[in-house]
Amino acid sequence: MLSKKTMAINPSPTMAIDSKAKEMKSRGIDVIGFGSGEPDFDTPVHIREAATRAMNEGHTRYTPAAGTLEIKEAVCDKLKADNGLEYEPGQVVVSNGGKHAVFNALAAVLNPGDEVLIPTPYWVSYPEIVKICDGVPVAVETSPENKLKATVKELENYASEKTRALILNSPVNPTGQVYSEEELKAIAQFCSERNIYVIADEIYEKLIFNRGRHVSIASFNEQIKNLTIIINGVSKSYAMTGWRIGYTASPKEIAGAIAALQSHTTSNPNSIAQKAAVAAIKGDQDCVEEMRRAFDQRRKYMYDRITAIPCLDALEPEGTFYLFVNVANTFRKSLKGENIDSSDNFARLLLESRKVAVVPGTGFGAPEYVRLSFATSMENIEEGINRIEAFTGDLR
Repeated sequence: MLSKKTMAINPSPTMAIDSKAKEMKSRGIDVIGFGSGEPDFDTPVHIREAATRAMNEGHTRYTPAAGTLEIKEAVCDKLKADNGLEYEPGQVVVSNGGKHAVFNALAAVLNPGDEVLIPTPYWVSYPEIVKICDGVPVAVETSPENKLKATVKELENYASEKTRALILNSPVNPTGQVYSEEELKAIAQFCSERNIYVIADEIYEKLIFNRGRHVSIASFNEQIKNLTIIINGVSKSYAMTGWRIGYTASPKEIAGAIAALQSHTTSNPNSIAQKAAVAAIKGDQDCVEEMRRAFDQRRKYMYDRITAIPCLDALEPEGTFYLFVNVANTFRKSLKGENIDSSDNFARLLLESRKVAVVPGTGFGAPEYVRLSFATSMENIEEGINRIEAFTGDLR
């Protein structure tokens, strides 16, 4: 008999779609995959060389559970230079990826029954991690008028005496939207007045377009900083998804709790990956800009092509490497006698008939949408959109 907790957890739809596409490819089927939230670039050379040196120099043993002093100092320097934030190494915990950092943060502050506000659309793992940590996820409905970003009024509509935390992701996965400084200041005031923790997921902060700028909500004043747990890592910015290095920065008491928790669950993150992450954070950042420019080129092309298809609409992404596409105008249409009544059906029929993998919005709390990743080659993007266009033309 499985535990009630694990029985309540839904598997990740993004992982499911990616696995299905890879399984089809392994059978020789020509599938275009827009599902993966993973840069298609190789990890930059200087980062890989740092890992090789680390192995050759014998950095292959346990490190302190919360990470080495070297990487925590590198994170502190980064937070000061990029975000104007002062942290000490004891306030940083290095984890086994950004997802692990989110889990650590929620586990450290939630008691059974505590509610966590999660603006929709949200990253698919947020509500499931809240449930694992005995909390209650509360989906905050947002509106297209504000580009699917949460307003204080919307947060007020869903807040209660049980509200313990808010998960705030900017740039946003899956919509690609970026919260402005004014929007963040209003949310900071809302959380400060109610003593609500902010789990600030900033993993996509270096992938912003149109001369936009990332602002950390923790940077406004000490009050909101003391309520904020910053989530970040190296996976998206440096094409290091498989290296599994994320981190939190938080008040000392919370950091201590996270470090204690991690010491009994996973112990330290990979020692060699920590050395590589130091090279990423402290090294030449030209590689980040090169990848950002490539994503920007793909972003523009995908957005222009998708929005030119009559029954599809999309928000122009301001960050990340995702396009969030509204497919509601295809509902009640059919393909070979089978009706499309949801984004799940849309995604399944698209994969079966035209061999294109997209992620349905159901798992993001937005059932009228699908998510496309432009973290793939321009050749794949062009061919994939050609197939999507043909698919919509087949609908009756």
